[in-house]
Amino acid sequence: MPSFPDHPQRYDLANELHARPFPSIRHGSQAAIIALKPVKNAAARDRDADRAHLIALLDRYDAQHPKPGATHFSGKLGRYHLKWEQHTEFVTYLVHGEGLSDRPFDSAIWDLFPQDWMATAPGPRITSAHFRISEGIADDDAISTCLKDWFEPESLAANRVLDGNAVLASDFRIDPAGHMRFAIFPRPEAGPARIGRIVQRLCEIETYKAMAMLGFPKAGELNARMAQIDTGLSALLRDMTGDSTAPDQQLDQLLTYATELENLMSRASFRFGATGAYEAIVQQRIEILREERFAGRQTFAEFMLRRFDPAMRTVKSTETRLRSMTDRAFRAGELLRTKVEVGRSAQNQDLLESMDRRAALQLRLQETVEGLSVVAISYYAVSLLSYLLAPVAYEFGIEKPWVTAALVLPVIAAVWLMTRRIKKMVH
Repeated sequence: MPSFPDHPQRYDLANELHARPFPSIRHGSQAAIIALKPVKNAAARDRDADRAHLIALLDRYDAQHPKPGATHFSGKLGRYHLKWEQHTEFVTYLVHGEGLSDRPFDSAIWDLFPQDWMATAPGPRITSAHFRISEGIADDDAISTCLKDWFEPESLAANRVLDGNAVLASDFRIDPAGHMRFAIFPRPEAGPARIGRIVQRLCEIETYKAMAMLGFPKAGELNARMAQIDTGLSALLRDMTGDSTAPDQQLDQLLTYATELENLMSRASFRFGATGAYEAIVQQRIEILREERFAGRQTFAEFMLRRFDPAMRTVKSTETRLRSMTDRAFRAGELLRTKVEVGRSAQNQDLLESMDRRAALQLRLQETVEGLSVVAISYYAVSLLSYLLAPVAYEFGIEKPWVTAALVLPVIAAVWLMTRRIKKMVH
């Protein structure tokens, strides 16, 4: 069988598709996830600090370390299982283990994360969630009683998922302990793999929802500044139709607005782009659950439609508005530059006409001077010739005035022709 040379990353890329398996979670278990967002952005982020923080937690439980350069890790943490994942902007710690206490959402599982360890985290908590996986319950009335006791009814969302294999519920509120609460009621026949996939989907919905919401305060911040710029830009555009302000000053002011808008766009482009990507993941994960309404409650999709989607639309409208204002400032700049160029062209035209008038005056003055020069030269030439020819004319009985008069016209003609020839040679 012929052997083909492999790309050096062929096996790494193929194994990456299978590197993050779903957790296997049984009935009667608890799970908890915490997502930390480093302070620095993705480009300047020190990923070794995330790994060091993980190793510090593993060393407390004498657990094995991840491979060098790994971006995900699964292992034992005492009697619990830990799944660590390093994402572009955040890091997640998911722990799960069997056993339920009589008190719903007991905080004992959170003792796995010591306070002093959390204090040294490379970034603040962006979200955390507590999952309660009940024993197999097929009685809808019993589930409804639990939901009434555990969640806020106003914002409660509950649904059947994956062809009725489980009932999910959450009010998407932060409880007194600081965590989101999710209740999972799997049917008795639902296996650990299916329950694990449900927990993983809920983790992704919650973490990506929290990350997507980071764009909302950014949009509010930009909207406030954009309103100020829009007022100034509108006033500038109205002023462009009049003559109250010099075009050069208008252009400088417009360039200031355009520069600030471009700066705002560059600073917000990553956040808005990430928000759009996270929103798409949230919607996709909810769609994968294949929701069905439970006990007349709103589904997760309906909750997102009423509470999450308006925030995302605000972010999208802010991004669209920012792009529109940037384009408008650019178009206004082009129009103003055209106006300035037209004004300068008119000034240049006036200057050329003024130069033509001055050249014409100089030509007339030059011709006048030339005429006076011909007269002056002719005067001196006639005087010299009359003194030269006077003795000769006296011998012939001709008086000097007649000699002078006879010389005037020929001398003037000769001087005029001489100046014309010199002028022609110069030109």
